[in-house]
Amino acid sequence: MILKALEQEDSEATSELFFTVFSKSEGEDEGRLISSLASELASNIDNIDIHGFAAVDESTIVAAIFFSRLSFDVALEAYVPSPVAVRTASQGSGIGQALIRFGISEMANRHAQYITTYGDPSFYSKVGFRPVSTEEVPPPFDLSQPEGWLGQSVGDQRSIIVEGGRAKCVAALNDQAYW
Repeated sequence: MILKALEQEDSEATSELFFTVFSKSEGEDEGRLISSLASELASNIDNIDIHGFAAVDESTIVAAIFFSRLSFDVALEAYVPSPVAVRTASQGSGIGQALIRFGISEMANRHAQYITTYGDPSFYSKVGFRPVSTEEVPPPFDLSQPEGWLGQSVGDQRSIIVEGGRAKCVAALNDQAYW
């Protein structure tokens, strides 16, 4: 298994991965929604506002994750990893955790200071995320499951409290449907 940065030419394979994984677990409507999001993110990877990483086995993308910029009223290099998918046959093998750790490490090398995510606390706590309140780090939209708002400092940062308005996200994530 090779962990690597995604490139724009990986867009079609990445979209297929997200469609397959999310259709199987959440239904075809969700598969189309998340596949469309992944496709838009993949085709706009610029390694500034949108970064992508994959686990590849014999030229097949087995897992993928995107990190996209969150902007606040204060200077902070913050990113949100979303979406992430692991092929169903490979789930439970640690590939997802390895890919998330790889992505966080790569983002730290790219000067990220804070990573926040919106997901299952029992899963994301395994890779260093801790609960954060929406008052400490305001998300771009109201969260349907606020207990899933998690974060971690990377690099030299010890803790983060963002004062001011809501975060702003990249255009692809700027839809209440994802939050």
